[in-house]
Amino acid sequence: MAEIVQQRIEDRIPELEQLERVGLFTKKEVKSIIKRATALEYKLHRLIVNKEDFIAYIQYEINVLELIRKRRVHIHYQFKREEIEFPIIHRINSIFRRATKKWKDDVQLWLSCVAFCKKWATKGQISKVFSAMLAIHPDKPALWIMAAKSELEDRNSSESARHLFLRALRFHPNSKKVYQEYFRMELLHCEKLRKQKEELEKADMDLGEYEFSAEILSGKLAEVVYRDATEKIKEAEFVISLLKIAAIFDFTKELQDSILQDLQTNYTEDSLTWDFMAKRELEAPGAGEELLTAKGRASDINRREERCCQVYEEGLKSLNTEPMWTRYVTFCLERLKRKTNIQDLKEKRQRRLLGVLQRAHDSSLLKENYYKNWLEILLSSGDAEEAATVALSATQRYSQSVSVWSLSVQTLMQLGSGDMARLFHDALTHVNPKESLPLWQLQLQWSKANQSAEETEAIFKRGLLSPVTAVAMEMKELYLDWSYSAGGYKKARKTFASLQENRPLSKRFFTRMIEIEKEQETPKINNLRDYYERVLQEFGTTDDDLWLQYIQEEMGPLGRPENCGKIHWRAMKFLEGESVERFTSKYTLLQTGHLFGCRTQAWQHHAVGMLFFSWHRSELLEEDVGEERQHAGGQQPDHTLVDGYDVLQGMDAFLHGVGVDVVIDGGADAPHRPHGIHHRLHGGGDH
Repeated sequence: MAEIVQQRIEDRIPELEQLERVGLFTKKEVKSIIKRATALEYKLHRLIVNKEDFIAYIQYEINVLELIRKRRVHIHYQFKREEIEFPIIHRINSIFRRATKKWKDDVQLWLSCVAFCKKWATKGQISKVFSAMLAIHPDKPALWIMAAKSELEDRNSSESARHLFLRALRFHPNSKKVYQEYFRMELLHCEKLRKQKEELEKADMDLGEYEFSAEILSGKLAEVVYRDATEKIKEAEFVISLLKIAAIFDFTKELQDSILQDLQTNYTEDSLTWDFMAKRELEAPGAGEELLTAKGRASDINRREERCCQVYEEGLKSLNTEPMWTRYVTFCLERLKRKTNIQDLKEKRQRRLLGVLQRAHDSSLLKENYYKNWLEILLSSGDAEEAATVALSATQRYSQSVSVWSLSVQTLMQLGSGDMARLFHDALTHVNPKESLPLWQLQLQWSKANQSAEETEAIFKRGLLSPVTAVAMEMKELYLDWSYSAGGYKKARKTFASLQENRPLSKRFFTRMIEIEKEQETPKINNLRDYYERVLQEFGTTDDDLWLQYIQEEMGPLGRPENCGKIHWRAMKFLEGESVERFTSKYTLLQTGHLFGCRTQAWQHHAVGMLFFSWHRSELLEEDVGEERQHAGGQQPDHTLVDGYDVLQGMDAFLHGVGVDVVIDGGADAPHRPHGIHHRLHGGGDH
């Protein structure tokens, strides 16, 4: 390996000598390049090589090339390129070949090589790279298109590009994109030949040496591609895409007419054909005199839109389907949304759209999302009666759609018409219960504003009986909120007490009750403890935040900091999986005052509470096992907890970390059982 690396470094010597001799690099910089290149070469010759090492080496060499380019500009020296840049470029291509040979499936690596070849003017290498890449990745049409485009644009070889497209069609005979780009390439080639002929004719040169076939100049090759493509892909959308490509070129009038004739003859059963033919009427030229004034332009636009509608109407005679009506409505809606200062044109567009919507609805072929547009137009125009009729008709047409029922109910609520209670009952009867939550929410919103408290509470109670978990949970939360806003604290407490044992339950239901308790002038800590204990019974195994909030509550002005140790111990026993790690991390931040803005003084008291709790736990354990230890080995009992944790040492370290000094007074029977533990807060007196 060392010999190969040394040989590659020695191969660099001529170019490095030239760099130093012409003043592009200093001697120190040349030594640095040799040192860096040696390290990179050794990485490429390890037993197990990484792709990142090849990329790093390539990037380093490209950076050297960029630096050489900048320094050439700076010192105005443009010679010796064959002796300086060319060896570096050749070396980079060689590294790319080694990398792509090892990681053949990495398309991005291949494309990086292509990009390098394009940037550093090694276009002759591009064909070789694409050829090797396509031999490995023939299943990717985009790579074939890139290769053909490169041959046409970079190497100016339409013959090679055509050959690549034909090869691509062997692997992808039904690829729309390949056919589209092949069709475009033939038209570009034709346009290029036409321009060459024009230039030669302008220069009065003899055209005898050049052959310009009339068929090729008229686009016959592109027409052959079109015929072959449409025989294999019989879709109106594909034919229209080819027609749009042909429309880019000004010499394809006959080809466009031929494609248009095929579209009208063979694809009239597709709504897209009629949509395309209708919109073409908008591009028809108008009368020149009318276009001089705003009213004249508006009149011309209206005539064009009328001609478009005539095409749609013609299509509906033979294709009365939902997609056809959808395209017709979409066209009218787009025209209405276009801004205009001519009120008459705007009114005509609105009347036209309303007529089409009504006819589509009468045919039961109007999609449900267009009812919203229909209602918006009617409401904005002040036609409340018609809007109510359309809202009710929509629910009959799409009786199982939650979105349609919600839209209709909201419209009727806004208008204040109809038997809303009956309407909500019908809605909840027809829709899927799993999707009915928006309707329950709307019913409660309406009931709060229009019905008595007893009727609203009855709706809540019906919602609580829903078999759908999401509905029942949401109704509980809303019921608690409503009870507090309508009946005050006592009503909320009563509602909570009646629902806290009825599953399903949500965390939000309990936390909302905690918030209500805290909002009182004199919140009761015992009630808060009850709420926390109850919510932890449901979610204590997975929700670490609840335990932290409980600890914070005990640290507050109403709580007892000495209880925090017990809560912490319970949390470590209850929590499962990743929640234990999250709790430990957050608890540590909480101890140091970096979470929730806790004050140090409160945590010093909390630390003392944890010490006494842990010491009490150690005494209980020692009473159980101490006598057995003495009988078994005759040794003195220690103060070790479960898992081998020394309470005194551990708590001493913990308390010192939060600012508490611990002094252990052993008394007469030390070291078996200390008589007392005295603590002193840093920076303060005894407590």
